[in-house]
This record gives sequence, C-alpha cells and structure tokens, in this order.
Amino acid sequence: MITSAQNKQLKLVRALLNKHQERLHQKKFVIEGVRLVEEAFAAGIQPEMVLYSKALSERGMRLLDKTRSSGIQADEVAPDLLKSLADTETPQGILAVLPIPEFQLPGDADFIVLADQVRDPGNLGTLLRTCLAAGVQAVLLTPGTVDAYSPKVVRSSMGAHFRLPLITAAWDEINRWMGGLQHRPDFWISDVREGIACWQSDLRSPLILGIGGEAEGMSPAATALPHQKIHIPMPGRSESLNASIAAGILIFEVIRQRSIPV
Repeated sequence: MITSAQNKQLKLVRALLNKHQERLHQKKFVIEGVRLVEEAFAAGIQPEMVLYSKALSERGMRLLDKTRSSGIQADEVAPDLLKSLADTETPQGILAVLPIPEFQLPGDADFIVLADQVRDPGNLGTLLRTCLAAGVQAVLLTPGTVDAYSPKVVRSSMGAHFRLPLITAAWDEINRWMGGLQHRPDFWISDVREGIACWQSDLRSPLILGIGGEAEGMSPAATALPHQKIHIPMPGRSESLNASIAAGILIFEVIRQRSIPV
C-alpha cells in the first residue's frame, strides 16, 4: 500500500491534475471514478496506471479485477492520501492515468465544431458531451480555449474524450487546413443577435460550426475568416444563453435539418 505523499506515482498524478504544461509534456491525463474508468475500457483505451483505496465499491472492485487481468498496474493507496488527490467532493476511491490520444486534422469536413475562447471548463465539457451525442466528426480547440484534459472538463464530458477526436490547433494551422480542403466547408459563427436565424439557415452542406465563449464570443482570428453568422432567436428578455446550451441547440438544428428527406 502507498502511504507516503512523496510517492512518485502520487507526485505524477498530482502534477497531471494541477498543471496544464505537465499534461502536455507527459501526454497523459487523469480520470476519476468508476464510471469513467469503465467508459475508458469500453472504448478500448487501457489506463497506464490505476490507483485505488479500500473505499472502492463492489462495482469498483470488479473493475479492479478487470484492470489486473489486463496486466495494468493497480496500486492501493491510503484512503486519506487518495482522497487528497480527488477533484470531486465525494471521491469513489479510484483514479487512472491515461495517454492523451493524438488526432490529425481530418482530410474532409462534414460536421466539425470549433471551440474558440471557451474558457469555462463546465461549458467545454458539456459541449464535448453534446458533440459526441450528435455524431460530430471532430472538435477543434483553439489556443484561447480551456485545456480539454483538465479535470473539470474531463469530469463534465462524461467520457466524450474516449470517442470524440479532439484537436488543439493554432489559427495558422487551421487556416492552412481549411485552405487545403478539396471542398471548403461553410464556416458558421454563432452570435448572440447578428446573422441568420438558425431556423432559417441551410445547415445541410458540410460545415464548421464556431462556438465562442460567453464573455468574448469568437476571436478576431475566427471572424477574419470567410464566414456567416448564425443566431438563436430569443423572444424573451434574456440577453444571451449559456454557451453550452446555445451550442447544443445549434448542433441539433444541424442534425434536424439533415434528417429531413430531400
């Protein structure tokens, strides 16, 4: 059993949880809880390391048996030590370290979401979960967006990281990629009031849907590209919608339009 806070495995987990640069350097991230570890296995992603405590549930113990039978290192940690690492209020007694998958920008674009200046971890996590549910091809993350592998994003995405291509790219790379596509997709930028009402737009063609942060919207680098603006009509008195809620409405409007027989 691991009983020292100076244990090298605990130090690694602590660094991955707290430091963006460490996640980039190690190309690893941490997941917490029985369900997320189960989701990782179901997606064919094997943890590099698992830490657990005796607080683990019966369901968690069965998962631990599967972990060990797969030849994955699993070490028991003193409950108080493991709890000190947990990012949740009610930890479930299990953490796992996973490799960050590497994806390339796709060779074509049918339905891609671009998250630009989305700084709230909960909003980004919910956006990723929605993209997975809608069958979005990939999510592009600009440098102004919160780290997709930070603990709060991972937790709120509910396993989307295991099945959805996430690609962090600088704007010059995105520009070159868009310019090199054989058929350039439409670039729609979500806006609070300006542009075409989403119910009146035509979203059936290949497209990239840009989602900006609540405070600042899309960056100048995004709006410098050829684009069309799209908004959600709001007959009420609210000035704006939560970014992830607005994204969900627009994403599923794409799905709705494409599901209608031509």
